[in-house]
Amino acid sequence: MDIAIITGASSGIGEHILRKIITERGAYGSLPFEEIWIIARNGEKLQTLKSELDNRRIRPFVLDLSLPESLNELSEALRVENPNIGLLVNCAGVGYTGATESLETNQIRNTVMLNCSALSEMVSICLPYMIPTGDSCPYAMGPRILNIASSAGFMPQPNFAAYAASKSFVISFSRALHAELRVHNISSTTVCPGPVATDFLSHGNASDASFSGIKKFFVVRPDRVANKSIEAARKGRAVLVYGLSQKLFHVASKILPTSILLFFAQRLTARKSNPPSTASVATAPSPTQSNTESETSSAITVTSDTAQKIIDSTVKSSPKRTDTRTLSSDHSDVKPLSLHNIATEMVIDKDTPSASSETASRGISTAQISNTLPDNLATSISASAILNRFPGKGA
Repeated sequence: MDIAIITGASSGIGEHILRKIITERGAYGSLPFEEIWIIARNGEKLQTLKSELDNRRIRPFVLDLSLPESLNELSEALRVENPNIGLLVNCAGVGYTGATESLETNQIRNTVMLNCSALSEMVSICLPYMIPTGDSCPYAMGPRILNIASSAGFMPQPNFAAYAASKSFVISFSRALHAELRVHNISSTTVCPGPVATDFLSHGNASDASFSGIKKFFVVRPDRVANKSIEAARKGRAVLVYGLSQKLFHVASKILPTSILLFFAQRLTARKSNPPSTASVATAPSPTQSNTESETSSAITVTSDTAQKIIDSTVKSSPKRTDTRTLSSDHSDVKPLSLHNIATEMVIDKDTPSASSETASRGISTAQISNTLPDNLATSISASAILNRFPGKGA
């Protein structure tokens, strides 16, 4: 039995590829596909496509490929049927817009699991059912792998960091496959479109499912990308960069330094990065704050109080100091590098002839101070002493 497998077939480019190959004749081994296995999470849409296009030949699989058990289920189905796979289309993907700090951990995990892990595992699962066919036919008629990547993978993308990185993986992985599998008359085609008019973003961002900034001027139709992708796969091309604007972008990403591209990208995008979220050390965290934020705030408060007590006990005897600081009730005078400043004041005082003699006259040694401090503060003291002795250039 000769079959094709399409992931992400319920919408977008995957759906249009399905609509195209359902009528294919004389391609991929000169046989029409006896079955087309379509995979997506939306079971209702898969059943609709099956009823509309071909009830007999289309076989839907309602699977979430980011879950290992879904891949195991597909692998078991292949083992039972033992088909010849003439075409594998990896179109399933997800992306979340926004600064990385604003994304939840599971959103980043889903991006990597679906865009990277699931795609590469699909290739691994399907190859044993493709290689025998490829070995028995010429390259022009051999099996094909079609991996839908993105022009976002050409360079880092602020506010789209995990998605762009995942597509960079797809590009590299797919191009390596193309070189590896040539000996088996199998080609792996990487498709790199720009923004495509699909419901892709709505899967990742329910409240914001539109392209913004300069990207909205380069949105293309999914049916055209699907047609060009099938044509490129049939010819055995390694890479398809769809659209003139994306071709120019591809060339620019190879010529210009990444720093320059990022400079323009951050100014052309309409979506500004969200400012880093900071937790006040004096205010109790709100119910919406994460446990990590709460623990961090508590740790900062304790460390600051401990350091202040040490300052109070060691600095009072110094005639040079008349501005002994106290923490206000809202801790507004706690500076980001307060631990470094505290360590410098305690161990190395540039106003005194000898830091070691001063600490000795107070009856407190550096070792004794280190033993009474948390590990991170003790480390800062040692580091400050070294930096004061060896300040380096520009000190």
